[in-house]
Amino acid sequence: MKLVGVFSERDFVNAIARDGAAALGFDVEQLMSSPIISCRTTDRIDAALAAMTVARIRHLPVIDDGNLKGIVSIGDLVKQRLDEKELEANVLLEISRMRA
Repeated sequence: MKLVGVFSERDFVNAIARDGAAALGFDVEQLMSSPIISCRTTDRIDAALAAMTVARIRHLPVIDDGNLKGIVSIGDLVKQRLDEKELEANVLLEISRMRA
């Protein structure tokens, strides 16, 4: 199987706003976002966040060698960045205490 698009609640809401109740009879293929914006497992978190921000999307497929490995949400990535920053702040605090 090959990933050909992403269908999100935003795609559905936009279709309802544009086409009304008729959108309920559409195939997913007609509503999904394509081409796919994705990342690789080796990409940096800040690069994935930047891609999501520029594209104004909240979910990002993770694809390696043409295979879907998973999907990350903007919430997943923001939480990871916050955890990294908290760890960094704690390390700096400990270093400053050791020198005091």
